[in-house]
Amino acid sequence: MSITKVELTDLVYEAMGNSKTGFDKKFAGKLVDMFFEEMKNGLVNDGSIQLSGFGKFTVKEKQERKGRNPQTRESLTISKRRVVTFHHSQVLKEKLNK
Repeated sequence: MSITKVELTDLVYEAMGNSKTGFDKKFAGKLVDMFFEEMKNGLVNDGSIQLSGFGKFTVKEKQERKGRNPQTRESLTISKRRVVTFHHSQVLKEKLNK
């Protein structure tokens, strides 16, 4: 299953939106955007984000290495880069394996 930010905004709005709170779709969209912006900032600045009961996102450094273009079989060098990894929590693991 994949979910778009628009679909996520709709889910947040349906869960929280009503006339008593004044919570509208525009605010739900801002809330979703703020969440992802904070996740990006946490990864860039701190190198990790832990969501209790869900898991931990961590930035890892990958070193430069030799590779090969699978179509042409030409050798090339893959530059060093930073990647995000995810490790699930014990709570999520137990829920997945029920």
